[in-house]
Amino acid sequence: MADNAKKMVILQVLPELNQGGVELGTIEIASELQKRGIENYVASAGGRMAYNLERMKVKHFTLPLKTKNIFKLYINSWRLSKIIKEYGVTIVHARSRAPAWSAYWAAKRCGVHFMTTFHGTYGLGPWGIKKIYNKVMTLGERVIAISNHIKEHIIKNYGTDEGKIRLIARCVNMENFNVETTTAERMIKLMEENHIPEDKPLVTLIGRLTGWKGQRLLIEALAKIKDEDFHCLLIGDDQGRVKYAEELHEMIAKYGMTDRYTFIRHVSDVPAAMMISEVVLSTSLDPEAFGRIAIEGQAMGRVVVASNIGGSKETIIDGVTGRLFESGNADDLAAAIRWALHLSSEEREKIGAAAIKNVKEHFTKQIMCDKTIVVYDELNQEK
Repeated sequence: MADNAKKMVILQVLPELNQGGVELGTIEIASELQKRGIENYVASAGGRMAYNLERMKVKHFTLPLKTKNIFKLYINSWRLSKIIKEYGVTIVHARSRAPAWSAYWAAKRCGVHFMTTFHGTYGLGPWGIKKIYNKVMTLGERVIAISNHIKEHIIKNYGTDEGKIRLIARCVNMENFNVETTTAERMIKLMEENHIPEDKPLVTLIGRLTGWKGQRLLIEALAKIKDEDFHCLLIGDDQGRVKYAEELHEMIAKYGMTDRYTFIRHVSDVPAAMMISEVVLSTSLDPEAFGRIAIEGQAMGRVVVASNIGGSKETIIDGVTGRLFESGNADDLAAAIRWALHLSSEEREKIGAAAIKNVKEHFTKQIMCDKTIVVYDELNQEK
């Protein structure tokens, strides 16, 4: 921040603080602002990650910001206005649509800067009716796009001026996703707790059990390479999609491969889960807005195999730091996994080193925080 600039006070606004990319990004920025001595606050409906803010001594305002009720949105805008005035907020940074409306009205009412981060390709609805609701994410004086895929989506669907969009990729916290600090004890503990076989190469898909994440596609692809030696870990909660989970088990049984899969609802030690894996997968059928699993896998030096759509195209260097396969194509996915399983130890090591280098040069927490704070500085210096 320039020495002659006015004092900068940031308020980040999001629906809640449970686990997720939006929440994690909020915590990471709050931590960096606090470290730099920049006054900052967070408003949300709360959640288990609010404790992180408490530990950092960042004040959190608990408001019912998950609501989509138009009257409650308006009431929330007045609550936010009060916070803005009382704490001298100069920049309001909204990270999701419903609370963004409240934040936008509050910022305009108080005459302070308003900006957004566009975290996903929000559905447009029949005849594009939801564009009206989504459009608030383009009303920021600056709009952060988390990938080039998202940037193109914003321009194409909302006609947003490219001049106010800032491309800032999501990140990996390299302190957590670190090969050297992921101990054998952690890996053994994970394998014992979940009864994971020790004598099989592991291919791992991490993501909630939902159709667009591509679990069906993966099961179909692995059935095509039954002759290979592997065991598959499907890590993710069904979040109430019981029928879908049952369908996956039935597919596996139909292919006679029940003993070659382990379903795990939740893993708290994701770095350890990746470290025990020969192959980390991202099999999404719809484009990932960014695709954090792909860069986390690379940070751990794993061979990542991912769909050739969305953010993965921007984070994986095909054949160098991982492998891209044709989205939705079970044959191509099977070929990519077979390729990964047959890599020599020297080839695997070379890919792992290139993957870690790729993340360190482009996708670290520090890079994301530095670029975001530059955007805050830009706004802070404008009237």
